[in-house]
Amino acid sequence: MAQFAPLLELAALPLGGMRACVVAGREIVLCHTREGVFALDNICTHAHARLSEGRLRATRLVCPLHGAAFDVRDGRVLGPPAVVPLTTFAVRVVGGSVEVAVEDSATVSARDAPATPPAR
Repeated sequence: MAQFAPLLELAALPLGGMRACVVAGREIVLCHTREGVFALDNICTHAHARLSEGRLRATRLVCPLHGAAFDVRDGRVLGPPAVVPLTTFAVRVVGGSVEVAVEDSATVSARDAPATPPAR
């Protein structure tokens, strides 16, 4: 079973923003959307580009290199040239801190445990 690791304060990740982090030796990108906070592999499955250097539009993460697009909620491909989805990870917000769980042998979908965005 994966252990949740605290990464940063939610206040440090503004709505519509993203941040690259390393958890258990994996480079991930945290994305804060109106639907919650999501964690995915930070490297595009099409070409070796850091997705944290791309664009986040609602729940669509766009690669800066060739424009491949992914859904941050479940990692699925939304636009070419990528055809392989991104690995996603469980996220939770506890006491204002964003925590992510990374398992060594299996992945966990952030869709199964989305963090709730702060109340407005």
